[in-house]
Amino acid sequence: MSNPRVVSGRSNEDDAGFDQSLRPRNFDEYVGQSQVVGNLRVAIEAARSRGDALDHALFFGPPGVGKTSLAYVISCEMGVPIKATSGPIIEKAGDLAAILTALEEREILFIDEIHRLDAKVEEILYPALEDYSLDLMIGSGPGARTMKIPLKPFTLVAATTRAGLLTAPLRGRFGIVHRLDFYSVEDLQLIVARSARILGVRVDSDGVREIARRSRGTPRVANRLLRRVRDYAQVRADGVVTAAVAQAALAMLEVDEHGFDEVDRRLLMTIIDKFSGGPVGVNTLAAAISEDPDAIEDIYEPYLLQIGFLDRTPRGRTATRRAYEHLGREAPRQVGGQKNFFG
Repeated sequence: MSNPRVVSGRSNEDDAGFDQSLRPRNFDEYVGQSQVVGNLRVAIEAARSRGDALDHALFFGPPGVGKTSLAYVISCEMGVPIKATSGPIIEKAGDLAAILTALEEREILFIDEIHRLDAKVEEILYPALEDYSLDLMIGSGPGARTMKIPLKPFTLVAATTRAGLLTAPLRGRFGIVHRLDFYSVEDLQLIVARSARILGVRVDSDGVREIARRSRGTPRVANRLLRRVRDYAQVRADGVVTAAVAQAALAMLEVDEHGFDEVDRRLLMTIIDKFSGGPVGVNTLAAAISEDPDAIEDIYEPYLLQIGFLDRTPRGRTATRRAYEHLGREAPRQVGGQKNFFG
């Protein structure tokens, strides 16, 4: 039986260096997603008071908005260990069975990218989540028989960027389901300031805001930009990150005032210049810019949709008036625009 990569511990041991040190350890350190955190506090306090395992939890939303961090925060708040793996790594039903039978009572199993679980593997989860048992088929042919293996009560915390790809039977077995959204600039400023303190980066309030507002509403991006701006400040400035230093560093990285990088701009320009503003199908668009369709749908498109630079229609993707204006193109009269949520 193969052994999928599983990480144990109460901290995120599969992340090294900066990412590990910057992750929040409890709800007091976790910034943003206030509605989600409020509901989780209640659920965790109730489960702890009863001595029960927490209900199975599903978090979905764009990449980098804190789904994995929440899993580790839940582990800390529940005072139990956590084991982590991901959907693509679990290739066989036996792999998942080995993980589940090794879990201790109330322990947390975190599965990232759960939408990528194989269908046969997913079927093993159904009785495990409902009845804390495994139904395994032993042998084959006329002599085959079913064996039921009891499991210790555990909590599955799952994360996905593609909730629409989850089957209804799997989604229905989660007692806690929350969507995590993009962050406001104000929340990102708190995250950048906290990360700067941890990393020992000298940064003023204007520098913090400049990094936050170009972070695509995403804490992971904010922390990555902070590290790159810090490097620039050490080499080209006096080590202090001001607004001017942040602007110069981000200009060198080709990150503009909306947080767009070269791929974002190429995607929008391709829709406008090659496909007359759209509509264009995602597979055609992916081929035109040499990107994976999943990367467009998971990484680039959600933010462009949220801030009103892209529309998704039944016929394909179209560029909005704001995209034309940002790229210095003249927009056709019928092209509309949407409100920018991030300022």
